[in-house]
Amino acid sequence: MARSYLRQAEERLKHAKDALSGGNYAYVTRQSQEAVELALKASLRIVGIEPPKFHDVGPILRRNSGSFPEWFRAEIDKMSSISRILRREREPSMYGDEELALPPDELYTFEDAKTAFDGCVLIFNNCKKLLDEADKKFRGVKSCITTFYPGIIRAMTITLLCSSK
Repeated sequence: MARSYLRQAEERLKHAKDALSGGNYAYVTRQSQEAVELALKASLRIVGIEPPKFHDVGPILRRNSGSFPEWFRAEIDKMSSISRILRREREPSMYGDEELALPPDELYTFEDAKTAFDGCVLIFNNCKKLLDEADKKFRGVKSCITTFYPGIIRAMTITLLCSSK
């Protein structure tokens, strides 16, 4: 599931990059938000935490920071902040601002889009690195016991990932 989430996040990241080049800044913001949400939910799944069904999982990451390796833990506050900021832009980047009667295209600048995109890249790269580390540590082991002992997977993931430097 985590791998699928990251694949979906990567696809949105590609679309955001193309939209940035094309000047579609509202779309960059929306795609970046979706990619961030998927990547962070993947990181939770990697350590055996079922992600919630809401868009900003930053508080869940902070609450469970001990489940992640030190290098990832050091990035959680920054990633949580990016997630929170982009979550606030989710609807306006799609629908505009009804109160001001402004469409999405008039709400976002290149700087807004670049900030959203750069934050998304940072989060995606961290979550991809986390998945790569988990894959290396669990090659062959995880698939054998996942079906029978899902609680063990979470404990093993946390132990192995947090023991690496």
